[in-house]
Amino acid sequence: MNSIKKLILSAGLLAGSLGAVAQTTYSGYFLDNYDYRFQMNPAFANEKNYVSFPALGNLNINMNGNLNLSDVIYSRDGKTVLFTNPGISESEAMSKFHDKNRLGTNTKVDLLSFGFKAWGGYNNFSLGLVTGAHVSVPYSFFSLAKEGVTNDTYDIKNMYGKATSYAQLTLNHSRWIKQVPGLRVGLSAKFLLGIGNAEFRFNDAQLVLDQNQWIARTNADIYASIGGFSFKHDFNKNTGQKYVSGGELDSFSPNGFGVAFDLGAQYSWNDFNFSVAALDLGFINWGKTKWASTNGTKEITTDAYTFNANGDAPNSFDNEWDRFTDDLSELYQLEEMPELNSRSRFIGATLNFGVNYELPVYRRLHFGLLNSTRIEGPYTWTQFRLSANIRPINFISLDVNGVMGTYGPGFGWLLNIHTKGFNLFVGQDYLVGKLSKQFIPLNSNNAFNLGINFPF
Repeated sequence: MNSIKKLILSAGLLAGSLGAVAQTTYSGYFLDNYDYRFQMNPAFANEKNYVSFPALGNLNINMNGNLNLSDVIYSRDGKTVLFTNPGISESEAMSKFHDKNRLGTNTKVDLLSFGFKAWGGYNNFSLGLVTGAHVSVPYSFFSLAKEGVTNDTYDIKNMYGKATSYAQLTLNHSRWIKQVPGLRVGLSAKFLLGIGNAEFRFNDAQLVLDQNQWIARTNADIYASIGGFSFKHDFNKNTGQKYVSGGELDSFSPNGFGVAFDLGAQYSWNDFNFSVAALDLGFINWGKTKWASTNGTKEITTDAYTFNANGDAPNSFDNEWDRFTDDLSELYQLEEMPELNSRSRFIGATLNFGVNYELPVYRRLHFGLLNSTRIEGPYTWTQFRLSANIRPINFISLDVNGVMGTYGPGFGWLLNIHTKGFNLFVGQDYLVGKLSKQFIPLNSNNAFNLGINFPF
């Protein structure tokens, strides 16, 4: 039975290693003198011109999900063990998992940015790098890995993973609309250079055990849009057929081009400011793409396996199951399909809706409510963030906020120091919680934002 657990866990690790979202800090959405608000709403403008410190103007490192390290790794008797360890009860382990277990990492680096007032409004130029990895794993995956074969049917489907990396050049312009007092609109055009994309789709995997026969089915695909990438192959000793056993990168070159747009507006009324934005409305057309697949649904049906309840018998359940999983391995041997000349993929859109209220009796304090929703198929999420923003003195602004959404509750903050000729901001959309002995966060929701810029 250990064989199937290893097989299931290996598939999960493969999906987790694959899987981007142009992430910036949501804690800065309402913050005074935060130079990169235009990345969350292109209608927002800065008070001054600025130029960034190369590669450190706006650095974002994020992790999010509802699958935590503490859900799969436990400490028992001074040792670190997986949730599959017999010392971890099924009820304790399985209570941590959800119908859809998701985990993602995102990194966004602005290599060079500057902003200036001209042409009747405010303008931003930004050259950056975006990369990310995401995975979505169903509950039944962990159920089979932990419980082994205790039921008649196991249905594992809709397991996805992807990784994307691209460079983007952003040109932004915003201005007040004179005909509508209080209304400001903005537009950002993004030109995208695809560095690489890989996707894993586990569309279906079903195991049915009845008294007369065992049935197993799989349907899976892997796509790799990476210049210079090729699959490695091996041969099945039983069938003599060639299958994909890995991959290698002989050389490297960019492999895609695309465009995207950000649209935004804000409207001021008395002490309120309302804002709405739609971000990353676009796609990347990837070039030549390697494709491996089960080529439809593979199925094994057999009545050749009978087992003895005696664990020491030659045909004990464990022995028969190990023999069956050797045959099962054929289900996971993907064949290389004809190369695709091109493959277009949406980069995923984000919708932001915000309302900001400024205290009439103390203009340096205002409160904001922001709803953000990412629309990206199985990686879609939403969150609500309530924040308090204060500028106690002219050159310091601080935001503290609480968040609730798809990935649970959390707290964030952003400190912005903006003296004459120098700007430094640092913050977190999610506070880092407990760490493992290796200083790895046990909670999957963590975010760090840092930037150095020079206003003038």
